Amino acid sequence: MLNGHAGAVRALAKADRDLARLMKRVGRCRLEVAEMQSPFEALAEAIVYQQLTGKAAATIFGRVKAVAGGKRLRPDAVLAATDEALRGAGLSRAKLAALRDLADKTKTGVVPSFAALKRLGDDAIVERLTSIRGVGRWTVEMLLIFRLGRPDVLPTADYGIRKGFARTFGLSDLPAPRDVAARGERWRPHRTVACWYLWRSLEL
Repeated sequence: MLNGHAGAVRALAKADRDLARLMKRVGRCRLEVAEMQSPFEALAEAIVYQQLTGKAAATIFGRVKAVAGGKRLRPDAVLAATDEALRGAGLSRAKLAALRDLADKTKTGVVPSFAALKRLGDDAIVERLTSIRGVGRWTVEMLLIFRLGRPDVLPTADYGIRKGFARTFGLSDLPAPRDVAARGERWRPHRTVACWYLWRSLEL
């Protein structure tokens, strides 16, 4: 779990001189982990938010919660709600199918509890959660970083990471994910903090 970043920043600065220059420009790492009520609710929110602006997605997610559970979204309530009610809340057919699959896999134990999730390694979490319809590796990697606070995650296919990588290391084109992964080997076991700085490079 992430619990302060000073040690990671010092280690990264020693491991990668070019990254060190970026970190100096950006300043203190302010990466924070958001509270997660349950893996089910966090993934449901991620599904609803896919390909939507934040405001529109928040409105739809609020409507879905109103239809299926009120303040907290629970698998039983999603499975009990009618297709018409959930579609009326603003879900596309694909997102409706994904949300129902998520609820079903939570009920059958494919999606673990929060306590069980914390005991699993990153690769095991990716393998289990990407079995859910509509949940890809990137979605799980964002969960690992921003909800679980895992310290060594590198989403190599993320556009922002690749663009920040190109700016930081002087590339004219976006790097291939494999090139990001190769450079990232020198950042272990602090790749999450390195990612935060690559994202911030786009704001300079």
